[in-house]
Amino acid sequence: MSAAPANDAPGHRLSFPELEREIWVREAETVFQSARRHGLRIVGACGGRGSCGTCIVRIAPSPNEPDPGGTKWERACQMQLRCDGVAQLAPRSLAPVERADADLVAVDEALVLDPAVTTCDLQLASATLGDNASDAERVLRALKVPATHIDLLAARALPTLLRQGAWTLRVLQRGAELTGFACPGSRSLGLAVDLGTTNIAAFLIDLETGERVARAGLENPQAAWGADLISRINHAVLSDAAAQALREAVVLGINALAQDLCRAVGAQTQHIVDAVLGGNTAMQHLLAGLPVAQLGRAPFVGALRSAMDLKARDLGLKLGGGAWVHLPGGIGGFVGGDHVSALLATRARWQGCSTSLVMDIGTNTEISLMHQGQIHSASCPSGPALEGGHISCGMRAALGAIENVSLVDGDIVARTLGGVEAVGLCGSGVLDAVAVLRRAQILNAGGRLVAQHRHVRQLGSVRAAELAPGVFFTQDDVRAVQLAKAAIRTGVELLLREQGLQERDIERFIIAGAFGAYIDVASGVDIGLFPALPMERFEQVGNAAGLGVRQMLCNAPSRLLAAQIADKASYVELSTRREFQKTFLRHIAFPEYPERTPP
Repeated sequence: MSAAPANDAPGHRLSFPELEREIWVREAETVFQSARRHGLRIVGACGGRGSCGTCIVRIAPSPNEPDPGGTKWERACQMQLRCDGVAQLAPRSLAPVERADADLVAVDEALVLDPAVTTCDLQLASATLGDNASDAERVLRALKVPATHIDLLAARALPTLLRQGAWTLRVLQRGAELTGFACPGSRSLGLAVDLGTTNIAAFLIDLETGERVARAGLENPQAAWGADLISRINHAVLSDAAAQALREAVVLGINALAQDLCRAVGAQTQHIVDAVLGGNTAMQHLLAGLPVAQLGRAPFVGALRSAMDLKARDLGLKLGGGAWVHLPGGIGGFVGGDHVSALLATRARWQGCSTSLVMDIGTNTEISLMHQGQIHSASCPSGPALEGGHISCGMRAALGAIENVSLVDGDIVARTLGGVEAVGLCGSGVLDAVAVLRRAQILNAGGRLVAQHRHVRQLGSVRAAELAPGVFFTQDDVRAVQLAKAAIRTGVELLLREQGLQERDIERFIIAGAFGAYIDVASGVDIGLFPALPMERFEQVGNAAGLGVRQMLCNAPSRLLAAQIADKASYVELSTRREFQKTFLRHIAFPEYPERTPP
């Protein structure tokens, strides 16, 4: 257990026995703020504003009392310590991630190998008094593909490598630049990252074979500042230090993933010679240190939307010394590089239809409508409810999370990840829960829980349906889902209306995203999240954005194709449409059950 520094600001010690950690809580800080400063995770969907109630902890007033039972659960974001204490976290803050497979992809992984960084092993003549050309000149004149300049860090390493290797070395080249040097036969690895608002998925690729050698995922560390984009943007605009904290958090997460991936295959992070990273507009802005204030308010304009190629070291990423990072361009508003990556990965599917729709469901849901060769894209601020955020018992897809809810002989049956006792519910469980409550007539079309039903409890002033012992779905949770699904359905309807189309005209409805891979489409139709189309028109393609960044990593021409897709697409700002509010309010209610179109 680590002790707090003696010279820190005035405050108190708070120990977390379950984590074997001890932190120093400053007098001016809440417990939540202090935990975030120390890198200790407490679930807090609203980022500590006190509006969600997910950050509950129990704290005993004395460090000599090992079990804080008997104290009540309170919001960590509203608590300030008056003495040393011992904390107990809610089970959903402690549950180990069970479903970190952000790589579930149902589209073909066609990775055509033509990377931006190429390798060449050279045998050079040693320097002599008669041939005293510089080391760099010797390399440049031996190359088959001309280069004009050398990365500074690569130049620093060149003399030692040449002489230690008896004048043999491997050259790493990206266009006209020599980005690095290594021993002959060294590995050349690439890193592809899908930087999501909720989760980060990373993939390690062998750039000489195109083989995906490792993958890993983790929760986006920026979640400590809020589950939604606006919470993070609002924090970032407070000060330069606040924006830097968000940037450092995500850089730390990516570096940790790179380290873990390389360790898994017996490599070092210096072997990563190229990287592609796709995120929505806000995620990429925060990473690159671009201002986000103008992105957080109408007309939601980014600093730039074209693709960027940046040195990894300038971003703080610990990859190969001269490695570059490619950030795909976006379409407009919050529709960024991750959605363009998804469109790239699913291109063969939506190109074959007259009218297709690609939807990447998440905290920020992106939708693109493809009709007769045109692309129209929009962003829906759906919030984190459908992924378990801002839900009273919501949690990530971890051990004990309810992932599926069904109705068996009138009883609610919940299935958890790992088959253990339920401690909360994740995104797929949220969607199922609402659908089952509707089917059981526990929830009416207006979204009200029926007070007289045997599954409904009154928790103080809050009405809630019990899904499993101790796991409840409250009236406020229902409202959060209604707002999310209304925003998404409104986006679909308005995009269609722009083209004079109706929902039945959609020939292929492509649902992308790691979350979208696990949801029950039928449940989505039943609650009105998706239009009532025949089931065979829906396709769940998993993490298409992850596949898209891998394609761009392995195949440099794919980056140009992604840029062409982004330039071709037209961004539609839904909130300015005169009919937005009326359409949104109409979709708040649930459809009369069932809303199904027969095949």
